Amino acid sequence: MTLLRLAALFLGLLACPAFAAAPLFGGAAAQPMLQQGRPLITPRGGAPSGGASLFAGRQGGSLFEPVLRIYPDETTVEGPLPGPYASKAERVRHIIARAEAGRAGYDAVQHGARRKPPKRPTAMTMQEIYRWIDDTPGQPHAIGRYQFIPSTLRMLVSRAGIAESTRFTPDVQDRLADLLLLDAGFDDLQQGQITRTGFMNNLAKIWAGLPTSSGQSHYHGYAGNKATMTWARFETEMAPIFPR
Repeated sequence: MTLLRLAALFLGLLACPAFAAAPLFGGAAAQPMLQQGRPLITPRGGAPSGGASLFAGRQGGSLFEPVLRIYPDETTVEGPLPGPYASKAERVRHIIARAEAGRAGYDAVQHGARRKPPKRPTAMTMQEIYRWIDDTPGQPHAIGRYQFIPSTLRMLVSRAGIAESTRFTPDVQDRLADLLLLDAGFDDLQQGQITRTGFMNNLAKIWAGLPTSSGQSHYHGYAGNKATMTWARFETEMAPIFPR
């Protein structure tokens, strides 16, 4: 086949609508699969919700919109660092983990717990965690990358429709944290109904290690709580995720 005939064949293909609509490189298969393997969450009183939404009736997409930036400081080790296609939710969760869990990440247990769980939290089922809590009264029980306290943990597990036989894996912990992000106004921020500062203050009302705009933890001084980062650092990390 001559070069002229090959060129004519290629030009003919370009004129075909089906071929012209398809990208020459990559396409859908080359796009980052931000939700691949994420189980559906069954909201209380509703049907399983698909897509990015964690609640029935919410618009999908916002929790998992890609952010094409990474942290300038890549020296921390509190779980996997968000990559260049990390979602906004993943970026926010990483900031929370810095403030709450430290280097233990998903296997973190509140340092004040005198009797630790019998094995790593990520290897425990929800039922085993509940048993540890019940068997060790009178001590702190905050657990995991997001330092869930018992009442919050039970509430979120119920809302997410997670069985007590389910292991407290990193994926499960992220799913539970996503519910709290929504409670703090994640979608409201996307829709312009609250400001970034308002969202950050709401996060600080959930996680004591985060500062409020006053510079202190919302729970400063209560049971020894204090912010583990400054408001300036919090603002610096949140601003690229949610530009004004």
